[in-house]
Amino acid sequence: MLLETLVTTAAAVAATRSRLAKVDALAAMLGELDAGEIAPAIGLLLGAPRQGRLGVGWRGFSAQHVAPATEPTLTIADVDARLDRLATVAGEGSAAVRATELGDLLAHATGAEQEFLGRALLGEVRTGALAGVVTDGIARAADLPGETVRRAAMLSGDLGETARLALAGEPGAVAAVGLRVGRAVQPMLAATAASASLAIESVGEASVEFKMDGARIQVHRAGDDVRVFTRTLAEITHRVPEVVEVVRRMSVRDVILDGETLALADDGRPRPFQETMARFGAEAAREATLHPWFFDVLHVDGRDLLDEPLSARLAELERITGPHRMPGEVTADPAAAERVAAEALEAGHEGVVVKAIDSLYAAGRRGSSWIKVKPVHTYDLVVLGCEWGSGRREGWLSNLHLGARDPEGEFGEPGGFVMVGKTFKGLTDELLRWQTARFPEIEVRRTARTVFVEPVMVVEIAIDGVQRSSRYPGGVALRFARVKRYRDDKAADEADTIQALRALLRG
Repeated sequence: MLLETLVTTAAAVAATRSRLAKVDALAAMLGELDAGEIAPAIGLLLGAPRQGRLGVGWRGFSAQHVAPATEPTLTIADVDARLDRLATVAGEGSAAVRATELGDLLAHATGAEQEFLGRALLGEVRTGALAGVVTDGIARAADLPGETVRRAAMLSGDLGETARLALAGEPGAVAAVGLRVGRAVQPMLAATAASASLAIESVGEASVEFKMDGARIQVHRAGDDVRVFTRTLAEITHRVPEVVEVVRRMSVRDVILDGETLALADDGRPRPFQETMARFGAEAAREATLHPWFFDVLHVDGRDLLDEPLSARLAELERITGPHRMPGEVTADPAAAERVAAEALEAGHEGVVVKAIDSLYAAGRRGSSWIKVKPVHTYDLVVLGCEWGSGRREGWLSNLHLGARDPEGEFGEPGGFVMVGKTFKGLTDELLRWQTARFPEIEVRRTARTVFVEPVMVVEIAIDGVQRSSRYPGGVALRFARVKRYRDDKAADEADTIQALRALLRG
């Protein structure tokens, strides 16, 4: 298939707010792909090429001044092969080789194709063709139930491969996708509530568990082979040898565990999140030791537990993990839930997660059966720009422009971000220095006062609430916003939505 067809489809999807029309357009295009084009096409549509990181940033792309081709000749297979070559470039002189390869690709692309490729390679495809819509398009094209395709994508962690199975695989291949020890699955996510007692009233009898200020991990063990993944499914086994050893000592042969890890101070209280993330991301050994706690188990010794109630999973978890079980208590009593929440805060943790005791593990979903409770409102937002400081902050990038995700384009471009406020509060000198060095690396444009950046940096913001505002297109502005931390463990497509912030107006 010509790349032009994919570009035209993406434009049609972006031009409508109708989810049904988006799905119809995607299904028509997907149904015409050859088997080898399916996974590459899905990657380009989502701004996540199947090759992963290609070493191409905004500066490298914008430095290309290549005249566009006059006629469309590039196929999806051509693009995929060229991206394969880009992905293998490494070593001395790699920047020049990468620039040459990129320039050659763009020289064969029309103007519209060049623009699309720029967005795809930089993760900036904002067509409203987010994973959920693309998944529905795959299901429509393959004449399969949407839930079957969604489940396969969640359990495999690979929508492109799921699409290939659905559109070109053997009958029943998608339904047959299940858990496989060693292959990361998308984690279950939680909704939010203002208090533990309100959460209990919502879900009934529940496991009320500490919510630690750490990094989410998923650990797979097959015999003596242990692999550790982040919440974004990146493997980090070599970075966390202490976690590997803890799981290797457990009395189990095969297991998939869900949990968190964090660094502790000498008194047993959690160290700041930034210290955990620094240790979490280190390629070499660091002084701080990471301690894992596990709150769920998805598989044990040949038995999948996804579709078993939390009560059954907790029984297995208790048997397997012992002292590494996340602290908590099963209760239907709102007062008991509040007591556990107070104990978590007293121990230096963020709050609690209240989980319905009969809930199944909904991989990749943010449902209503898991509810996180923190003492203040915190939201994960995306940095859109940063203003130069004044006074003591002269010469530093300081005041952050904050955006919330708008998946359906209700207040702007589908899949884009809606500005909801600014803040410079909570920024330490260390963070100011880091911002000043980092943001020019992802700069897209600037004015005399502000550096505007690619929307890729997620920052956790504490707020006292929101207020109605005509200043911002989403109609809300943050109240008393302050920076808690940068979330290196989260991607921009995991940021909170403008709809979630607007819901606070009704609260």
